[in-house]
Amino acid sequence: MPLTNIVQGMQAGLAGNGFDGSLKFDCGKDGVIVLADNEVSTQDRETDCVLHLSTENLKKLLTGKLNPMTAVMMGKIKITGDVSVAMRLGQLLKG
Repeated sequence: MPLTNIVQGMQAGLAGNGFDGSLKFDCGKDGVIVLADNEVSTQDRETDCVLHLSTENLKKLLTGKLNPMTAVMMGKIKITGDVSVAMRLGQLLKG
């Protein structure tokens, strides 16, 4: 599964950092990554917010090569649900 390495990296990055809320990265046919209850998994479930994006754009987002605001404005990321949860993710990514 192409998302396994991303999940492992996200879990390591989450260690010691709390994340309030639940968020799903929907990568279409490649699957989903769910960040909830301070855990990261590929088990699909209901979440507060969903980011729809390609696996390639997810990798760029997590490595800082894709600006989240620019990506949303260009249609590379579509957000559904509670946008404030996505904004908290942005703060977590900044470290």
